[in-house]
Amino acid sequence: MRIEGTVSGPSIDRTSAYSRDVEVPQHIVCVDCGGRCHLGGYEPEEGWQPGDVVFYRCEDCLDRWDIVLPDADDGRPDGP
Repeated sequence: MRIEGTVSGPSIDRTSAYSRDVEVPQHIVCVDCGGRCHLGGYEPEEGWQPGDVVFYRCEDCLDRWDIVLPDADDGRPDGP
């Protein structure tokens, strides 16, 4: 999955001990056809958290991709 951007939104107070910001790209590349997938839905008020599920829809083949957000420190590389 190639990341092409990030989601931006209003400034939110994230001082809770349970809040862990996760960067969520606005677009990803479709694994099936190579098209551009767009993020569906909106960022929750408390921000994206590890374990949240986000979905993307491909503008070319219309496939839907559901992705569970990983922990920022899960040890996996960010790139392809």
